[in-house]
Amino acid sequence: MLVLSRKKNESIMIGDHIEVKILSVDGDQVKLGIVAPRNVKVHRSEVFQAIQDQNKEALNTNVNLLEQLKKK
Repeated sequence: MLVLSRKKNESIMIGDHIEVKILSVDGDQVKLGIVAPRNVKVHRSEVFQAIQDQNKEALNTNVNLLEQLKKK
């Protein structure tokens, strides 16, 4: 893990096209702005994990259930 110190209005670059800006610091809360191409998905980690969990659950769908749905 790379650990960097940044102040308000400073930023870091990830590759050539993603910039993470420090917008404000208020106590233990930091507001970030992320500038990235539209094709780059940006999620909070808990949202990303929920998406991954839903995708895994969808893969475990019973094939018989899908066949039953087709018949209706």
